[in-house]
Amino acid sequence: RGSMGLGGISSGGNFNFGTFLDAIDYKTGKIAWRHDWPGGGGASHVLTVMANVNQVQRPESVLPANHLRVQMDDITEQMDGFLAPNDAHIVQVLDFVRGWDRHAPLVVHCYAGISRSTASAFASVCALNPRRDEDAIAQALRRASPTATPNIRIVSLADRLLGRDGRMVAAIETIGRGVMAAEANPFRLDLE
Repeated sequence: RGSMGLGGISSGGNFNFGTFLDAIDYKTGKIAWRHDWPGGGGASHVLTVMANVNQVQRPESVLPANHLRVQMDDITEQMDGFLAPNDAHIVQVLDFVRGWDRHAPLVVHCYAGISRSTASAFASVCALNPRRDEDAIAQALRRASPTATPNIRIVSLADRLLGRDGRMVAAIETIGRGVMAAEANPFRLDLE
């Protein structure tokens, strides 16, 4: 039970969660895009995975304890001047999603909605469904988002921490890179 919504921010900003998801350009204050929630319910939890997590303001409708900001760059190996995803980041993500009550959607987002957020969502679904086949989850991700190109470092770290013996990495390699895009369209990924 439960679903995760994903999206990206085209030029930074904040989110509004009601019966729809808005990305608001922080420079102009205008809505960059709007996505209706299937079923009309709003999100109760937000997971922000991006370099400049402070540019995202917590929506008033989301309790402070229900918004986790994990600061990491979208890279797959250590690079000077950048913060690569690491074990501590993934443990934070997994602990946060395990604490989600699943009564309302969880939004997972990064800057463009293509790499860090899709990897974090994939890892989250794997964590919340330890017996669900990794290939089935990856295929559901691909159907939901043609642009998804999950960050392989995040997937690899989660694979090891969840004891999936390389199956998560193999599943993501099977779906391959997504369609090239500057940002993703928001989508829903169901847990079951």
